[in-house]
Amino acid sequence: MQLFKGFLDQSKQLNQTPAKLPRRLPLHAQTAQYKSILLGLKIPNLPAPLHYLNFISVIGCPNAAIFDQKHYQTRFNRNTATVMCSSSMHMAGQVSRYAVDSDCRFHNQTFQFLDRESFSGQFPAFQLQRIDSELSFNLNIKSAGGLCYYSKLRMGLAEYWSQLFECSGTLNYKGQDYAVQQLGSLEFARIMNFPFIPIAFYTAQIVNLSGQRQLIVMQTRDRLNRILQSRAYLKDLQAHQVLMFDEGVHFQIHRLYPAVTAPNLRKMYLPREFEWSIRSGHFTIHLQAQSRGDFKFGLGAGYAGSFSYQISINGIQEEGEGGYCEYIDCRPLNWQEKNKTEKLLDELRDSVPIFLKK
Repeated sequence: MQLFKGFLDQSKQLNQTPAKLPRRLPLHAQTAQYKSILLGLKIPNLPAPLHYLNFISVIGCPNAAIFDQKHYQTRFNRNTATVMCSSSMHMAGQVSRYAVDSDCRFHNQTFQFLDRESFSGQFPAFQLQRIDSELSFNLNIKSAGGLCYYSKLRMGLAEYWSQLFECSGTLNYKGQDYAVQQLGSLEFARIMNFPFIPIAFYTAQIVNLSGQRQLIVMQTRDRLNRILQSRAYLKDLQAHQVLMFDEGVHFQIHRLYPAVTAPNLRKMYLPREFEWSIRSGHFTIHLQAQSRGDFKFGLGAGYAGSFSYQISINGIQEEGEGGYCEYIDCRPLNWQEKNKTEKLLDELRDSVPIFLKK
C-alpha cells in the first residue's frame, strides 16, 4: 500500500500546493473510462431534530468490500445506481436503487434518478431536489471554495475531491417544513475498473465550526487493520485556505453499541463514543464525540448518522450537537473482538526495527 500512498496517490502534494489544484473540476456520470461514479452532498450541524442531511449517489459498483450491497439483488453490476438520503429523524426509506439504463437520465451535469432525486446545474451553482412522502428537500447550493483531494491517483486511475458549498432551501419530513442554511461538503469521485480496492474499513466525520470553518477527519484501513490513510482537513472560508494534516492524526473508539447485523448480513460494531487527536506543527486539535444512535444503513455497506461533540483547536473550545458521521467496517474479524495478544501482534507488524549498538 505504500505504492499508493507514496507514488500513485498525488493528493498529498496537491493539497500542500494549492496553486497546482485544477481550475476545472470533473463532475459527470459514467463514461467509457470511468465506470464507477460517486456524487454526494453532506450537510452537518443542522438544528434539531434534523442534525444532518446527506445525499449520496453511487453509480456503478466499485469492486470493494465497503460498497458491497449484494443483498439487494442477485446480480450487482455496473448498471446499478444507489442513492442514500437521510437525516437524524427515524426513516424507513433512506435507500433507493435504480437501473441506470432505464431509471436514470444523465446529461449536461444533470443527474436524474426517476422522478425522485435530481442534481443539476454547473459550477459554481447547483440545485438538489428530492420528492418523497417521507423526506423531501429543495436546496440551492453554491461553491464556496475550500477544495481538497482525498485521493488522486496518477494516470487518471481514480480521484476523489471535496469542496465547501453554501446550502440553502427547505426540507420536509412527513409534512413538517424546516429551513436549511448551512455549509456543506460536495464530494465527487470517479474510478476506473479496478480488479479490487483493498479498503475494508472507512470512517469520516464532518463538523462545521465558528468563523465559517469546516473540519473533516477520515481514516481507512485494510483487511489486516493496517492504516492506509488517516487525515484531517481544516477548511476556512474566510481565510480562503485548506489545511491538511496527515501525520499525528489518531482515531480511537472508547465505547461501542452492541453488534448489529446489516442488511447485507455482515456483523458490525458501531461507535458510541470516539475521539480524534491531531498534533501537527503549531496545530493541536482534539475532537470528542458521542453518537446520537441514529445510524442508518445505506452508505455502501455501512452507516451514516450524527453525534454531539466537544472540540478544541489550539486551546479554543467549541461544542455542538450536529456532527456528521460515516462508518463502514468490513474487516474479516472486527477489531473490537480481538484480544490483547492479537492487537499486540498487529502493532508489531507495523513497527519499524531499531538497532542499538552497545
